[in-house]
Amino acid sequence: MAQRDALTDVPGIRVGHWTNRRAATGCTVVVCPPGTVGGVDVRGAAPGTRETDLLRPGNLVEEVHAVVLSGGSAFGLEAATGVMQELAARNVGLRFREYVIPIVPSAILFDLGIGRMEHPNADSGRRALKSATGGRVECGSVGAGTGATVAKQGGIGHAIKGGIGTASEVLDNGVVVAALVAVNAVGSIRDPFDGTVVAAPRDDERGFVDHEAMLRVGAIPPDDEDDEVPVNTTLAVVATNAKLTKTQTNRIATVAHDGFASTIWPVHTRADGDVIFSLATGELEVDAAGYRGVEAFAVRAVERAVLDAVRSATTLAGVPSVSEWSAR
Repeated sequence: MAQRDALTDVPGIRVGHWTNRRAATGCTVVVCPPGTVGGVDVRGAAPGTRETDLLRPGNLVEEVHAVVLSGGSAFGLEAATGVMQELAARNVGLRFREYVIPIVPSAILFDLGIGRMEHPNADSGRRALKSATGGRVECGSVGAGTGATVAKQGGIGHAIKGGIGTASEVLDNGVVVAALVAVNAVGSIRDPFDGTVVAAPRDDERGFVDHEAMLRVGAIPPDDEDDEVPVNTTLAVVATNAKLTKTQTNRIATVAHDGFASTIWPVHTRADGDVIFSLATGELEVDAAGYRGVEAFAVRAVERAVLDAVRSATTLAGVPSVSEWSAR
């Protein structure tokens, strides 16, 4: 475990949030050091993304300058425009003749209907970027996780608050592997280290219903039948200071989805748009054995970040956090 147990334990990585608690929405920006290679893997069936195709192996551009995670559904993709504009003003980006073009991949989650009908915009993205630091990362109901909820198999009326979480792992060779996750899943949350259920649909008192039984019978309360629309999505950024090729960096994003699978159930459903971005800053060379370590601990970092997100969340917009619901 590194100093802050956060994505910013990867040298050069900075994180900033813009949060609107009244509207229960926000966005989060991950700023990359020069030369960072990017990758992505989109697994959910209801994604909202921007600039993901250029991250795939074989495509021209390799360097990524920032990644934006946002609430607001597809409206929230506008936040990346503000980040691009601010980076360009700082002369950060891909240089083409007299132009500077920042490469800013982005993905959104659905938090509409939790608070007011507002969404992150270009100014929100600029503010998040200006707040970015390489220090402690604020977690819980902030940034892209402000309006996040989980455990919605029984409808939003039985949901638990989600949020932003982060974690990092340090290998003996000095390589750091870290994750930042915005957890807004339809599924329940379980701790893969001891098998306990962390968050599931709320019952009428202060416990959780049997979510497995609910799935077996296909039970959705009548008032929440429209919850089959995509109101979910878990987003993550996995970063390492290892020097990786674009193909290897994309593979890290693929493997890291195992961290979703071991903590969220069900996951990657038709109503989720789950996306993981991966970043390799290139500080340290790794051999084949070292690369396997990056793969393995990318999963571990995502697992711990998911748990951190739900446990750090606070009650908002009428949706109780795990800590408050359990304490009733």
